[in-house]
Amino acid sequence: MDIWLRWLVLACVVYLSQSYKILGVFPHVGLSHFIVMRPLMKELANRGHEVTVLSHFPLQQKIPRYKDISLSGTIPILVEELNLEHYYDSSRLLRYRTVFELDEFAEMVCQGIYGSGRLNEVLQSSDKYDLIIVEMFNSDCLLPINSKINAPIVGISSCFLLPWLYERFGIPHNPSYIPHVSMNYPKNMNFFERLENTVVSWISRLYYSHWRNEKDNRIARRYFKENIPHVSEFANNASLILVNTHFSINNAFPYPPNVIEVGGIHLPAETEALPEKIEKFIEESPEGVIFFSLGSMVKSDTLPLEKREVFLRTFARLPQRVLWKWENETLPDKPNNVMIQKWMSQFDILSHPNVVAFICHGGLLGIMEAVQNGVPMLLMPHRADQFTNAKAVEDNGGGTILQMKDVDDESLYGKLKRILHPEFKAKARALSSRFMDRPMSPMDTAVYWVEYVARHKSATHMRTAAVDMPFYQYLLLDVIAFLIAIIFISMYIVYKVAHSFLRIKRATQKVKLN
Repeated sequence: MDIWLRWLVLACVVYLSQSYKILGVFPHVGLSHFIVMRPLMKELANRGHEVTVLSHFPLQQKIPRYKDISLSGTIPILVEELNLEHYYDSSRLLRYRTVFELDEFAEMVCQGIYGSGRLNEVLQSSDKYDLIIVEMFNSDCLLPINSKINAPIVGISSCFLLPWLYERFGIPHNPSYIPHVSMNYPKNMNFFERLENTVVSWISRLYYSHWRNEKDNRIARRYFKENIPHVSEFANNASLILVNTHFSINNAFPYPPNVIEVGGIHLPAETEALPEKIEKFIEESPEGVIFFSLGSMVKSDTLPLEKREVFLRTFARLPQRVLWKWENETLPDKPNNVMIQKWMSQFDILSHPNVVAFICHGGLLGIMEAVQNGVPMLLMPHRADQFTNAKAVEDNGGGTILQMKDVDDESLYGKLKRILHPEFKAKARALSSRFMDRPMSPMDTAVYWVEYVARHKSATHMRTAAVDMPFYQYLLLDVIAFLIAIIFISMYIVYKVAHSFLRIKRATQKVKLN
């Protein structure tokens, strides 16, 4: 009995010694972003860590060791805020506006959160945190809370890394083959694509690294009312970043050791039973079912009437049934093979073996859910990173793109028939196999590196020296200038020597003649 008691005490000591207090800071109000963060924070709590989560989405059902500090109400939630009528015919213009829209939105988020007083619960608490996990997206304005907490920082990104994040993690950013997040360019770009991609990438980096960064700094210093370090210092001292991408889908990039890909971290280990009505609709379709959803931030019922009618006519021509996420009670002229629902469990539907295609907007979460289940996609990107995501999926064989502005009866029907072909299904399954073939699950990978940083109280040793180098050293401008100077000096010396030699030679010849 004494032996078992000793083992129990030892187990408790080991458990407590490896338990950390972790603060999660997630200021963005897009639910699709927090869907990536929440599973990680819940898993950390389940593994014995005490987590405090600052977000707009508190848990509906409390779980042990998980504490919410709600930001709900500080600014409007983005869910169902986007109207397709504003996007479908101007997608190219939107790619340029994205940078400035994100900046405007960052300003609203920062002012709203700091002005709400919700941060006081963290800053005035006596809790000592071992680690901060913070979303790195369009603003760093909340990073200065670490001036009070003084804990190592782990970044997390729900999407493709934004251009202004590359520098702080020492990632080489070469726009000749790394597409800007809002561009639908392939990794092998032609001259004009590389030209446009370079211009947009440089504008984005300069704008955020200087203009947005300074605004974040002013907001934070106005709140803290003291001479805290510049916001860029906190950003550049982050140990590592977890990125919700995977090279099988998003292509390969030159990431150093402090950039950890955890694409698919939000995917549940098991599926849940579908509602009886939906399951019956899927299983009783001999030709399979097409699932149509434009995500959590866009309302399908805002489709312009002429586009909606194209979808309805095309669906009526197909032998497959269609499940359509439609936010209204009714859909005029709905064909008999179409079922509408305001909300559906996307992952559980895509996991059903009788689902044969997915019409989506190119959001990264839906893409990964479809890829894991080997479901071919028809991608209709309309904003932000959806263009890059969609193009990467198309390049890797998981789907094909149809811009909303190009939707007509023949284009939609032709694209759907293409992805429904068995050959396309085989490509989607091959992509699924590559995506799932990993030494560790995305969640286990993320948890390991979070605990690694906490164990070592930092992981700045994983960064390359590029993080701390001035731009002129990083780009070798000083070396290039030195080499050019040496070349010119050498040429000048050669010129002077040759000139002197010729002058002496001419003088000697004159003497001989005389």
